[in-house]
Amino acid sequence: MTGLFWPGDHRAGSLMSESALVRAAVEVEAAWLAALVEAGIAEAADPLVDLVDDADLPALAVDAEAGGNPVIPLVRMLRERLAARNPVAATWLHRGLTSQDVLDTALVLCARAALAEVDAQLVAQAGLLAALADRYRDAGMVARTLTQHAVPYTFGGKAASWLHGVLDAAEDLRRVNAGLPAQFGGAAGTLAAATELAELTRSGDPPATALGLAARTAVALGLAAHPPWHTARAPITRIGDALCGCTDAFGRIANDVLTLSRPEIGELAEPVAPGRGESSAMPHKSNPVLSVLVRRAALAAPSLTAQLHLAAAEAVDERPDGGWHVEWQALHLLTRHAVVAAAQMTELLRGLRVDTARMRATLDASADDVHSERRSLAGLVDGAPDRSGAAYLGAANALIDAACARAQAFLGEHR
Repeated sequence: MTGLFWPGDHRAGSLMSESALVRAAVEVEAAWLAALVEAGIAEAADPLVDLVDDADLPALAVDAEAGGNPVIPLVRMLRERLAARNPVAATWLHRGLTSQDVLDTALVLCARAALAEVDAQLVAQAGLLAALADRYRDAGMVARTLTQHAVPYTFGGKAASWLHGVLDAAEDLRRVNAGLPAQFGGAAGTLAAATELAELTRSGDPPATALGLAARTAVALGLAAHPPWHTARAPITRIGDALCGCTDAFGRIANDVLTLSRPEIGELAEPVAPGRGESSAMPHKSNPVLSVLVRRAALAAPSLTAQLHLAAAEAVDERPDGGWHVEWQALHLLTRHAVVAAAQMTELLRGLRVDTARMRATLDASADDVHSERRSLAGLVDGAPDRSGAAYLGAANALIDAACARAQAFLGEHR
């Protein structure tokens, strides 16, 4: 996959890729097989790691159509190849699982890696934004509301507001990442096959053994044990919501940069890099392409997140008939887009150019208009002192201090 349809996709590397998904699915199968052995049900385990590779992806993709998901041909491939070196383990491979167990858990494992990458970018952004907020706390500019000049403001205040958005997104993302669940329910979410295997092999209390298998495998994978969620799709929608919240925060910053980098405003500019922002027809242009691409992700994310919620709302019976299947591509795209946008936003903030002289000139030129609210307030109080020469910034510095303190607490938790 080259990423021509989504410039910058290379920044996501192998995260939430087909290769990563297959590796994760194999990891799930191996962990379950090991749990069967530990429970005294199966007689042999196997790490499975060298049985499939990227060369198998085209065949798996084609064969997935017959059963409707890629786990079915993957299990067949694993079992056939494992039989040559470990026939006993091959016999027990996948026993007690259903394809949705494996794919859901593999998707969660892939999402976990992507969430960790986005989290790292949010940490970097929090530090950069806190520094911008503090450095430019006295850099006067015009506040704009509904596209029009409003009251005096500072760029430090704007950066502090951006910072809160990033921190809000980070808190939501970490909350989701901390509770990512495994999915082990068997054919209809009752762990019937696992319970029956425990009964047949006299492996202790069968229901407790089946539940223990699920819990043990979850722990081995570093995930939370959770009741089967085949048709209760909150684990997936929560991932989507957290990622969409991140692109919301990124998009908000990108929109401001796009507006303020217009030549007629010229208060901000993106970092310069060779070849970036070039036009194929107009040599004079330096397009704010990082902001454009971040905004693109912010515009795409809500519909992909809505697709996940629609799939959750359409879940039916004990296993969904299409609702589950439509999640995979939406989650794949949403995750990779968020990773790319996060990296682009960090680069943008790291090299953001702030023209304080231009900001001040615009503020001074609009001085009469931006103090109209102040004049209207002065008329309410008889004998009010003349404060026309004082700053009209309200509690801006206190708000900046609060944002920076919040960032420091967040960064301290990361350390």
